[in-house]
Amino acid sequence: MAQKLKILFLCTGNSCRSQMAEGWARHLKSHVLEAYSAGIQTHGLNPSAVRVMAEAGVDISAHKSKNVNELINVPFDAVITVCGHANETCPAWLGKKTAIVHVGFDDPPKLAKAAKTPEEALTHYRRVRDQIRDFVATLPEALLAPSTEAGQ
Repeated sequence: MAQKLKILFLCTGNSCRSQMAEGWARHLKSHVLEAYSAGIQTHGLNPSAVRVMAEAGVDISAHKSKNVNELINVPFDAVITVCGHANETCPAWLGKKTAIVHVGFDDPPKLAKAAKTPEEALTHYRRVRDQIRDFVATLPEALLAPSTEAGQ
């Protein structure tokens, strides 16, 4: 049996997009991937992200927001940055022996601020959740493709 690829999903605060990506990777690809998520900072787990993932049958409620430096000793095969800020400020130690791939997704909390109702706010989370699911479904093959901006 082949060894699983160790993948890190990295974003700014490890509260929403990277957490969803880790959840999807564990749910859809645990047979080929060992998924982790972290942030350049820690902002805590976003309750709306937990809610929309649960709607899709993926429980991320036990996840915690982690700083990327907590994972310094994990030998990642690839780091996938899911937001522009993480891509621009990715710690140098990650790129020494690791492929870094950027796949940007819109920021649901930022988009939800303009929503008129809580339900309207959740539509942004659901859309990004589904975009992340669709991307994760292409792994690990997508790691060979050039960087993309999924939410742009």
